[in-house]
Amino acid sequence: MEQKQEIVEIVNKLPEEVLGELLNYLRQVEKASTEQIRLSLNLKTILKEDAELLEKLAK
Repeated sequence: MEQKQEIVEIVNKLPEEVLGELLNYLRQVEKASTEQIRLSLNLKTILKEDAELLEKLAK
């Protein structure tokens, strides 16, 4: 429950202008399966860790 409370605290600090975008993102996450979320997080990690390598490959 601690994570939920931290999320609520962060959301409460966000400006009103970004809440709609955040809500849309959360709705997408809610609809995604656990496997889809896991794959998405893994891809994000790979892209973040290997950004330099991917840039070299693109050249």
